[in-house]
Formats: sequence, structure tokens, C-alpha cells
Amino acid sequence: MNQPTDIRRALALRLRHGDVFRVLDAYACIGGATAGYRRAFGPNCHVTGVDIQAQPDYCGDTFHRGDAVEFIRAHGHEFDFIHASPPCQGEGAPTKGTNKARNAAIGRTYPRLIVPTRAALEATGRPYVIENVPGSEVRKDIRLCGEQFGLAVLMHRYFELGGWTTAQPAHPRHRGYVRGCRHGIWRDGPYVAAYGKGGGKATVAEIREAKRIDWSTDHLRLREALPPAYTEWIGRAFLAAHTPVLGVAA
Repeated sequence: MNQPTDIRRALALRLRHGDVFRVLDAYACIGGATAGYRRAFGPNCHVTGVDIQAQPDYCGDTFHRGDAVEFIRAHGHEFDFIHASPPCQGEGAPTKGTNKARNAAIGRTYPRLIVPTRAALEATGRPYVIENVPGSEVRKDIRLCGEQFGLAVLMHRYFELGGWTTAQPAHPRHRGYVRGCRHGIWRDGPYVAAYGKGGGKATVAEIREAKRIDWSTDHLRLREALPPAYTEWIGRAFLAAHTPVLGVAA
């Protein structure tokens, strides 16, 4: 999708004049993505989170509990920039093999939400980002990793960019293993496993430190949250992409 010229110009004017910059964080969880965009876009950034579940620890400005796709369809055009992180349980490679069969056997199903989310986002005409895991259906425009930001978690994630582009940053070599037990072998390393429990998986305190999230102590939500450093990078890249339109230095 190409962002319409009039929307692009209007966005540039909003940024130039310091108007409130409205961001929607869809499937927001506790707001890991929200925190990063607020850092990138500055004090005039107002972020609305939407999630199907109640999120008492959400860190943004406004929260709406409800279906993210329906909210984007109804209100997406009201925002300047939209981020979406559809739940990865139905998207990534692990749920497409034996785990998928196991989940079906116990009656657990996960919706595939990337395609309907993309369709809703494209209909808004607004610039957007869709984030998800390796093996998902997101277009692999950008890949980010915790090592790029000096984090103690790897957490590779892909980002599909709608209505704008930026260059892939360098992916530095990993410094070692993720700490924990796998296939009966224990390994130490500079990274923690911020998923699951047992086998050396990260504690609440370790996830908070590794992802640099200090506003929640909910183990499950912390595991699901994006490190804010990822979306801070995305937001700054988006601003840099609009610099020629703004006519100012990056």
C-alpha cells in the first residue's frame, strides 16, 4: 500500500507544528510498544492501547478493551500512526507443527489475525507497523533483536511497514547462549529466556531488567511484551523517513 500524498503532507505538517501525534497500539498488552513510541515521538505523543483483555498495567494515555481489528476498522483513520502486534500463538513456527496438533487435541485454538489486521490497517490509509515472530505471515521488512540494543534478551521479531520504508539495521553477532536447559543440557549465557517457566527461564525481576520494563510485575504479560527499545527504534526510523518532507535535520 502506498500512503496517499495528502495524508503524508498532513502528517508532515502535524510533526512540524508540534501538534499532538496520535498513535494506536493494537493488541497492546501492557504497552511495551507504547513506551517505545512515546520515547521516539516525544512529549506531544498520545498513545491509545486496545486489547481484548483487561490490561491494568497498560502504560499509555488511553486504553480501550475490545477487538483490535474492529477498533482499527472503526477508528484507525483517527490516528497518525498505528502499531499492531497480533498474538503470536497462532502464527509462529512452533504452533504449526506438533504443538498445533497438541493444542487441537486439548481443544485449544488460536486465531490467525495477521491477514485481517493488515486488511483493516490498509483501509485506514495511515502508516502502520505489524510486528510478529519468525515463521509468521508478516512481511519481513525489518528484523530486530535485543542484541542490537544491548539487551539481555534476544527475542527476534519481524516488522512489516505499511505506507513507509526504512533500511534494515545491522544484526550484530550474538555473544553467546540463552541461559537455560534445553534437551537435557544446561548452558549459561548473557541472555535470559523470557518465555515459559522452569529450566532456567527468566524470573519477573530478570525479565524487567532484560527488557527494561519497570511498570509491571505480571510474569505472563512481561513475557509477551515487546522491549520498548524496538519500537523506539521504529519510531525514530519513521521520523527520519519523513525528514525530507519536513525539511528539517534528523
